Amino acid sequence: MPGYIGQSGTEDKNAALQSENNIFTCKKNDEFIIDIEDLGTDGEGIGKIQGYTLFVKDALTGDKVRVKIMKAKKKYAYAKLLEIIEPSEWRTEPACPVAKQCGGCQLQHCSYEKQLEWKRKKIQDCLNRIGGFTDIQTEPVIGMDIPYYYRNKAQFPVGYDKDGNIVTGFYAGRTHSIIPFKNCLVQHPCSSAILETVTKYMEENKVSAYNETNHKGIVRHILIRTAQATGEVMVCLIINADKLPYADKLVKMLLECSLSQKSGNINGINNNFNENSFIKSICININKENTNVILGNSIEVLYGTPYITDYIGEVVYHISPLSFYQVNYGQTVRLYEKVMEFADLKGDEVVWDLYCGIGTISLFLAQKAAKVCGVEIVPQAVDDARENAILNNMENTEFFNGAAEEIVPLQYEKSGGKLKADIVTLDPPRKGCDEKLLNTVVNMEPARIVYVSCDPATLARDLKYLCNKGYEVGKVQPYDMFGQSCHIETVVLIQRKDT
Repeated sequence: MPGYIGQSGTEDKNAALQSENNIFTCKKNDEFIIDIEDLGTDGEGIGKIQGYTLFVKDALTGDKVRVKIMKAKKKYAYAKLLEIIEPSEWRTEPACPVAKQCGGCQLQHCSYEKQLEWKRKKIQDCLNRIGGFTDIQTEPVIGMDIPYYYRNKAQFPVGYDKDGNIVTGFYAGRTHSIIPFKNCLVQHPCSSAILETVTKYMEENKVSAYNETNHKGIVRHILIRTAQATGEVMVCLIINADKLPYADKLVKMLLECSLSQKSGNINGINNNFNENSFIKSICININKENTNVILGNSIEVLYGTPYITDYIGEVVYHISPLSFYQVNYGQTVRLYEKVMEFADLKGDEVVWDLYCGIGTISLFLAQKAAKVCGVEIVPQAVDDARENAILNNMENTEFFNGAAEEIVPLQYEKSGGKLKADIVTLDPPRKGCDEKLLNTVVNMEPARIVYVSCDPATLARDLKYLCNKGYEVGKVQPYDMFGQSCHIETVVLIQRKDT
């Protein structure tokens, strides 16, 4: 049974029963021994004492743990993990030495099999609780062959440690404190050599790191993008200045650094990345705003091209620093193949691809559709989409710049209500789709809607809306795009009931 320990460390099971009507309460610094029964939305452990819920970061279902209350509310509290008394059968030793401090990987202490099981349950719970779906079953999550070294994009903040040394790494969870680390186990291995080289360039040439407090300093972030199919690498420094000092020296040092590492075993982990990586693009992105937004709009090429090139199947894409492109190449190929399967194109369909980014799904579907119309709010992404269409000789595409919830209803009104779509694909941000957009999609009467979601809660909400408007869910297929983290990508087939 869970027990109260107290601030002194001596057990007193009645000390926590402090409020009227014998309702359980606690206060900051109280300690308890609890059993972890489940995981929360962000991967935190959940335990209960007499119905009172405790959220415990780094705790795992099946653990018995000793915790300290950090913040207490009326019905729940946040607690710090002090000791694992009995470990869960799914608990593993994190491969990364800073996994606990870093905010990037919330689940490295959990076996990969259990991660996939929990992510499936997370989707199913949202469908049941938010969507009200009791007869829809989420398919097992399609996991990665190797859930490490999979990311093709990373944005590393740059700053100083307490001794004034330049550091790069990742922010600690829910903070802007940098955890210094150059060997991230979910990023492409070439990132380590690039970070070492940029740090050395800054030290040797006295190029300052950005300070968020006083808005001074030059280098804010280091953006690294890699292309699995071609091996091309982009290095982009986000700077708080119009020019980068000694830029020619940075270019020389980066081109001389060795990125090649044989695929196989690194840090005890097998990988299957492209071992012939080489730098194709070096550029700067200018962001002088006092903001937490990482990228500005102005880009200057220091070396090579303003983009790198990658392939998904037979479709070629140019990817710039501002492009949205799925971060997990292997899983993206699988996911897009499922989108194509759900779309079930015969060759004469009109497809509307909403939130299309640089046209990745648009062009993938344009291989079989009669016409694809893409809508994207980011102007640079639309430019990329149009360029990528030309690159692939796909004249059956058209791209609109603007918010989907504004562009699509406007086009529908302009058509006098005659605008129709055979297929609609939706790939919105975490906030999901605007109701005005969903209403217009329904009015366009597509036979099928393929929804690609990165947030199970907003997915369930939007599915509920669509199913109240004459549609039904055909299949829910999750993909683990973000191993070791709490995030999950889901592809859903939605069909009109009268088809």
